[in-house]
Amino acid sequence: MAPAKPPVPEMRPADAPKPAEAKDGGKSENSEPQPPPIAPKPPEKPADAGAAEKPAAGRQTGKPEDTEKKPPKRPLDPRVNVVPQDKLPAEEIACRQRLQAMGAEFENRKAEHDGDIGCSIPYPLMMKKLTRTIDLAPEAELNCGMAEAAAKFMTDVASPAAKAELGSEIKSINQASAYVCRPRHNGQKISEHAFGNALDIARFTLADGTEVDVKPAPPEKQEKFLQAVRKAACGPFKTVLGPGSDPDHALHLHFDLEPRRNGGTFCQ
Repeated sequence: MAPAKPPVPEMRPADAPKPAEAKDGGKSENSEPQPPPIAPKPPEKPADAGAAEKPAAGRQTGKPEDTEKKPPKRPLDPRVNVVPQDKLPAEEIACRQRLQAMGAEFENRKAEHDGDIGCSIPYPLMMKKLTRTIDLAPEAELNCGMAEAAAKFMTDVASPAAKAELGSEIKSINQASAYVCRPRHNGQKISEHAFGNALDIARFTLADGTEVDVKPAPPEKQEKFLQAVRKAACGPFKTVLGPGSDPDHALHLHFDLEPRRNGGTFCQ
Protein backbone atom coordinates (compact mmCIF):
# COMPACT_ATOMS: atom_id res chain seq x y z
CA MET A 1 0.00 0.00 0.00
CA ALA A 2 1.40 3.33 -1.06
CA PRO A 3 2.33 5.80 1.75
CA ALA A 4 -0.08 8.66 2.39
CA LYS A 5 0.85 12.06 0.97
CA PRO A 6 1.30 14.90 3.47
CA PRO A 7 -1.54 17.41 3.41
CA VAL A 8 -0.92 20.40 1.22
CA PRO A 9 -1.42 23.65 3.13
CA GLU A 10 -4.28 25.70 1.94
CA MET A 11 -3.21 28.83 0.11
CA ARG A 12 -4.15 32.04 1.90
CA PRO A 13 -5.51 34.90 -0.14
CA ALA A 14 -3.05 37.76 -0.69
CA ASP A 15 -5.28 40.28 1.07
CA ALA A 16 -5.91 38.09 4.12
CA PRO A 17 -4.80 39.70 7.39
CA LYS A 18 -1.54 38.48 8.87
CA PRO A 19 -1.63 36.76 12.21
CA ALA A 20 -0.81 39.03 15.14
CA GLU A 21 2.79 39.03 16.24
CA ALA A 22 3.53 37.82 19.71
CA LYS A 23 4.19 40.45 22.39
CA ASP A 24 5.49 40.47 25.92
CA GLY A 25 7.85 37.56 25.69
CA GLY A 26 5.97 35.45 23.14
CA LYS A 27 2.44 36.05 24.38
CA SER A 28 0.01 37.06 21.69
CA GLU A 29 -2.50 39.89 22.03
CA ASN A 30 -5.13 37.16 22.36
CA SER A 31 -3.55 36.07 25.61
CA GLU A 32 -5.40 36.86 28.79
CA PRO A 33 -4.64 40.50 29.80
CA GLN A 34 -2.77 41.12 33.02
CA PRO A 35 -3.69 44.00 35.35
CA PRO A 36 -1.14 46.87 35.39
CA PRO A 37 1.17 47.09 38.40
CA ILE A 38 -0.08 49.38 41.17
CA ALA A 39 2.34 52.21 42.07
CA PRO A 40 3.05 52.50 45.78
CA LYS A 41 1.19 55.38 47.42
CA PRO A 42 3.56 58.11 48.68
CA PRO A 43 3.48 58.77 52.40
CA GLU A 44 1.31 61.69 53.44
CA LYS A 45 3.08 64.95 54.42
CA PRO A 46 2.29 66.79 57.60
CA ALA A 47 -0.11 69.71 57.18
CA ASP A 48 2.65 72.30 57.64
CA ALA A 49 5.30 70.62 55.53
CA GLY A 50 4.54 72.67 52.40
CA ALA A 51 4.80 75.92 54.27
CA ALA A 52 8.16 74.94 55.70
CA GLU A 53 9.60 74.20 52.23
CA LYS A 54 8.50 77.49 50.63
CA PRO A 55 10.94 80.40 50.90
CA ALA A 56 9.78 83.45 52.79
CA ALA A 57 8.41 86.23 50.63
CA GLY A 58 11.07 88.59 49.33
CA ARG A 59 13.96 86.23 50.10
CA GLN A 60 15.95 83.83 47.94
CA THR A 61 16.79 80.33 49.09
CA GLY A 62 20.36 79.17 49.05
CA LYS A 63 21.76 82.75 49.38
CA PRO A 64 22.72 84.67 52.49
CA GLU A 65 20.40 87.44 53.52
CA ASP A 66 21.27 90.77 51.88
CA THR A 67 22.87 92.83 54.61
CA GLU A 68 24.17 95.64 52.37
CA LYS A 69 23.23 99.01 53.79
CA LYS A 70 22.28 102.02 51.73
CA PRO A 71 24.63 104.99 51.99
CA PRO A 72 23.53 107.47 54.63
CA LYS A 73 21.51 110.42 53.39
CA ARG A 74 23.42 113.67 53.06
CA PRO A 75 22.82 115.82 56.17
CA LEU A 76 20.76 118.89 55.35
CA ASP A 77 22.26 122.34 55.70
CA PRO A 78 20.51 124.26 58.52
CA ARG A 79 19.76 127.07 56.05
CA VAL A 80 17.12 124.78 54.54
CA ASN A 81 15.01 125.32 57.66
CA VAL A 82 14.71 129.08 57.18
CA VAL A 83 11.03 129.83 56.65
CA PRO A 84 10.31 133.03 54.69
CA GLN A 85 8.18 135.61 56.44
CA ASP A 86 5.16 137.24 54.91
CA LYS A 87 7.00 140.56 54.92
CA LEU A 88 10.63 141.19 54.05
CA PRO A 89 12.84 141.29 57.16
CA ALA A 90 14.58 144.57 57.91
CA GLU A 91 17.99 143.30 56.77
CA GLU A 92 16.55 142.25 53.40
CA ILE A 93 14.98 145.67 52.91
CA ALA A 94 18.26 147.41 53.79
CA CYS A 95 20.19 145.19 51.37
CA ARG A 96 17.85 146.06 48.52
CA GLN A 97 18.18 149.76 49.30
CA ARG A 98 21.98 149.52 49.04
CA LEU A 99 21.67 147.74 45.68
CA GLN A 100 19.36 150.44 44.38
CA ALA A 101 21.85 153.09 45.48
CA MET A 102 24.49 151.39 43.28
CA GLY A 103 22.11 151.47 40.32
CA ALA A 104 21.32 147.75 40.33
CA GLU A 105 18.18 146.55 38.58
CA PHE A 106 16.34 143.53 40.00
CA GLU A 107 12.98 141.95 40.75
CA ASN A 108 11.83 140.20 43.92
CA ARG A 109 10.92 136.57 43.29
CA LYS A 110 9.03 133.91 45.23
CA ALA A 111 10.91 131.73 47.68
CA GLU A 112 12.57 128.57 46.38
CA HIS A 113 12.70 125.48 48.59
CA ASP A 114 13.33 121.76 48.17
CA GLY A 115 13.71 119.87 51.43
CA ASP A 116 14.59 116.57 49.74
CA ILE A 117 17.63 117.93 47.92
CA GLY A 118 18.41 120.60 50.50
CA CYS A 119 17.89 123.82 48.52
CA SER A 120 16.54 127.07 49.88
CA ILE A 121 16.50 130.74 48.90
CA PRO A 122 13.79 132.41 50.97
CA TYR A 123 14.12 135.96 49.57
CA PRO A 124 15.48 135.67 46.02
CA LEU A 125 16.28 138.48 43.63
CA MET A 126 16.39 138.22 39.85
CA MET A 127 19.35 140.45 39.03
CA LYS A 128 19.22 142.18 35.63
CA LYS A 129 21.93 144.79 36.15
CA LEU A 130 24.64 144.64 38.81
CA THR A 131 25.37 148.36 39.01
CA ARG A 132 24.64 151.56 37.14
CA THR A 133 27.50 150.82 34.71
CA ILE A 134 27.84 146.99 34.78
CA ASP A 135 25.26 144.79 33.09
CA LEU A 136 24.67 141.13 33.89
CA ALA A 137 23.74 138.63 31.21
CA PRO A 138 21.79 136.49 31.36
CA GLU A 139 19.82 137.63 34.41
CA ALA A 140 20.75 135.74 37.56
CA GLU A 141 18.77 134.59 40.59
CA LEU A 142 20.72 135.30 43.78
CA ASN A 143 20.15 136.03 47.42
CA CYS A 144 20.55 139.73 48.23
CA GLY A 145 23.81 139.31 50.15
CA MET A 146 25.51 137.60 47.22
CA ALA A 147 24.13 140.12 44.74
CA GLU A 148 25.45 143.02 46.86
CA ALA A 149 28.88 141.40 47.30
CA ALA A 150 29.18 140.85 43.53
CA ALA A 151 28.08 144.42 42.72
CA LYS A 152 30.56 145.98 45.18
CA PHE A 153 33.44 143.76 44.05
CA MET A 154 32.93 144.47 40.37
CA THR A 155 32.69 148.23 41.01
CA ASP A 156 35.51 148.60 43.52
CA VAL A 157 37.99 145.91 42.40
CA ALA A 158 37.37 144.16 39.06
CA SER A 159 36.53 147.19 36.93
CA PRO A 160 39.55 149.25 38.16
CA ALA A 161 41.76 146.17 37.52
CA ALA A 162 40.46 145.97 33.95
CA LYS A 163 41.26 149.66 33.46
CA ALA A 164 44.77 149.20 34.83
CA GLU A 165 45.65 146.03 32.91
CA LEU A 166 43.60 146.38 29.71
CA GLY A 167 42.86 150.08 29.42
CA SER A 168 39.06 149.87 29.68
CA GLU A 169 36.54 149.35 32.46
CA ILE A 170 34.03 146.48 32.69
CA LYS A 171 30.80 147.03 30.78
CA SER A 172 29.08 143.67 31.34
CA ILE A 173 29.54 140.24 32.85
CA ASN A 174 28.43 136.93 31.37
CA GLN A 175 27.41 134.59 34.17
CA ALA A 176 27.48 130.80 33.78
CA SER A 177 25.47 129.85 36.88
CA ALA A 178 23.65 131.44 39.80
CA TYR A 179 20.82 129.74 41.76
CA VAL A 180 20.65 126.04 40.87
CA CYS A 181 19.12 123.39 43.14
CA ARG A 182 21.84 120.74 43.14
CA PRO A 183 24.62 119.19 45.23
CA ARG A 184 28.28 119.80 44.48
CA HIS A 185 29.81 117.80 41.67
CA ASN A 186 31.30 115.28 44.12
CA GLY A 187 27.83 114.87 45.65
CA GLN A 188 29.04 115.00 49.26
CA LYS A 189 27.70 118.46 50.14
CA ILE A 190 25.04 120.75 48.82
CA SER A 191 26.31 123.46 46.47
CA GLU A 192 26.26 127.13 47.47
CA HIS A 193 24.39 127.61 44.20
CA ALA A 194 21.49 125.83 45.94
CA PHE A 195 21.14 128.86 48.24
CA GLY A 196 21.60 131.54 45.57
CA ASN A 197 24.88 132.19 47.36
CA ALA A 198 27.26 131.72 44.42
CA LEU A 199 27.97 133.30 41.05
CA ASP A 200 30.00 131.82 38.18
CA ILE A 201 31.56 134.27 35.71
CA ALA A 202 32.53 133.05 32.24
CA ARG A 203 33.33 136.36 30.48
CA PHE A 204 34.04 140.03 31.09
CA THR A 205 33.19 142.48 28.32
CA LEU A 206 34.90 145.83 28.52
CA ALA A 207 33.61 149.25 27.52
CA ASP A 208 35.83 149.25 24.41
CA GLY A 209 34.33 145.93 23.25
CA THR A 210 37.17 143.67 24.40
CA GLU A 211 35.96 140.25 25.55
CA VAL A 212 37.93 138.47 28.24
CA ASP A 213 36.99 134.80 28.45
CA VAL A 214 37.87 132.80 31.54
CA LYS A 215 39.97 129.87 30.30
CA PRO A 216 43.20 128.01 31.08
CA ALA A 217 45.53 129.94 28.72
CA PRO A 218 44.27 133.43 27.87
CA PRO A 219 46.47 136.09 26.22
CA GLU A 220 49.13 137.45 28.55
CA LYS A 221 47.53 140.82 29.35
CA GLN A 222 44.13 139.22 29.93
CA GLU A 223 45.73 136.58 32.13
CA LYS A 224 47.25 139.32 34.34
CA PHE A 225 43.81 140.90 34.70
CA LEU A 226 42.11 137.57 35.51
CA GLN A 227 44.80 136.67 38.06
CA ALA A 228 44.45 140.08 39.73
CA VAL A 229 40.66 139.64 39.98
CA ARG A 230 40.97 136.11 41.27
CA LYS A 231 43.51 137.02 43.95
CA ALA A 232 41.56 140.05 45.13
CA ALA A 233 38.32 138.05 45.33
CA CYS A 234 39.73 135.85 48.10
CA GLY A 235 38.42 137.65 51.16
CA PRO A 236 35.34 139.44 49.89
CA PHE A 237 34.22 135.94 48.83
CA LYS A 238 34.76 132.85 50.98
CA THR A 239 35.32 130.46 48.07
CA VAL A 240 37.20 131.33 44.88
CA LEU A 241 37.80 128.70 42.19
CA GLY A 242 38.76 128.84 38.53
CA PRO A 243 40.98 127.31 35.82
CA GLY A 244 43.46 124.92 37.43
CA SER A 245 41.31 124.25 40.51
CA ASP A 246 39.60 121.23 38.94
CA PRO A 247 38.05 120.31 35.57
CA ASP A 248 34.62 121.62 36.61
CA HIS A 249 35.96 125.18 36.95
CA ALA A 250 38.18 125.32 33.87
CA LEU A 251 36.02 127.86 32.03
CA HIS A 252 34.67 130.15 34.75
CA LEU A 253 35.46 131.86 38.02
CA HIS A 254 33.37 130.65 40.94
CA PHE A 255 32.69 133.11 43.77
CA ASP A 256 30.52 132.29 46.79
CA LEU A 257 29.82 133.34 50.37
CA GLU A 258 29.79 129.93 52.03
CA PRO A 259 29.74 130.35 55.82
CA ARG A 260 33.08 129.04 57.07
CA ARG A 261 34.45 128.52 60.55
CA ASN A 262 36.13 131.64 61.93
CA GLY A 263 35.41 133.46 58.67
CA GLY A 264 37.98 131.40 56.76
CA THR A 265 38.35 131.20 52.99
CA PHE A 266 39.04 128.50 50.42
CA CYS A 267 40.78 129.86 47.31
CA GLN A 268 42.43 127.82 44.55
